[in-house]
Amino acid sequence: MAGGKKRTARPSTFNTTVNSMWQDKHLILFKPEYTLLVAAVLWCVEIGINVWVIQKVAYTEIDWKAYMDEVEGVINGTYDYTQLKGDTGPLVYPAGFVYIFSVLYYITDQGLNIRLAQYLFASFYLITLFLVFRIYHRTKKVPPYVFFFVCCASYRIHSIFVLRLFNDPVAMMLLFGAVNLILDAHWTLGCALYSLAVSVKMNVMLFAPGLLFILLSEFGLIKTLPRLTLCAIIQLVLGLPFLLVNPLGYMTRAFDLGRQFLFEWTVNWRFLPEDIFLSRYFHLVLLFAHLATLLCFALRRWKRSGSNVWALFKDPSERKPMTQKLSADHIFCVSQSKS
Repeated sequence: MAGGKKRTARPSTFNTTVNSMWQDKHLILFKPEYTLLVAAVLWCVEIGINVWVIQKVAYTEIDWKAYMDEVEGVINGTYDYTQLKGDTGPLVYPAGFVYIFSVLYYITDQGLNIRLAQYLFASFYLITLFLVFRIYHRTKKVPPYVFFFVCCASYRIHSIFVLRLFNDPVAMMLLFGAVNLILDAHWTLGCALYSLAVSVKMNVMLFAPGLLFILLSEFGLIKTLPRLTLCAIIQLVLGLPFLLVNPLGYMTRAFDLGRQFLFEWTVNWRFLPEDIFLSRYFHLVLLFAHLATLLCFALRRWKRSGSNVWALFKDPSERKPMTQKLSADHIFCVSQSKS
């Protein structure tokens, strides 16, 4: 209109809404405060993914049949660990493994119902995923978009759980349950569940140095000893039927620190020549490097600024300066610092 005021163009309501949604999407993906929302969506998506994998991807037999043969020997009355074996060799896992997989043996019709076993392990995966997401939610340090890459996008994790039926999923499910209990300050229950995880597979003991450091930080040496004793008692009670028959056989098989692994099954050390991989000197070098790394972490990384690592052996009330309660983030960082 001549002589009228020039009208200023306004952005449409639709464009404003779209821009707002785009910004909110970035907030959801990058802000740890939205951990619970993203985790819930991914967890529900994982239900469908696991069903699809079970139905469409071929199952690979590696250890399941051997597990069933091993626990079948116990079910039939053999308690001498040196006499228990499967297709892939002797039974080399502690007693907790025997009890849990004996239950699976009965549920899956003596291990023959593979499809049912896969769905059981899919439930283990979903429980483990829930426990891992809950840890991230407690710490609020990791942006939610990372969850997709560290958990859901991993073919290897899905394969280990629902296509291979290894015992690692059961052990790790119990371990992450223990971490959650410790984060909630249920220290005794957390230690008990940790010991149960060790009884399924010995490699969970790699978390033991971190757990010991956390216990000493929170309680000091005197109040830590009862919880360590509880862990030992659980191992003793679970292994008692086998210890009564052949104690040396049980200890050397279930907790064999010198066991030789086959080169054909290695993943991380595939680049090495086989003779080096099998060399005892190479094993000693790895052990020394592992212990040295743990020492460095204890002295430099795990302890809080200004604190003396040797003061951990004292009762917290006697430490100078007084230390605050462990945060969820500190507990998580220490407990996950393993090889």
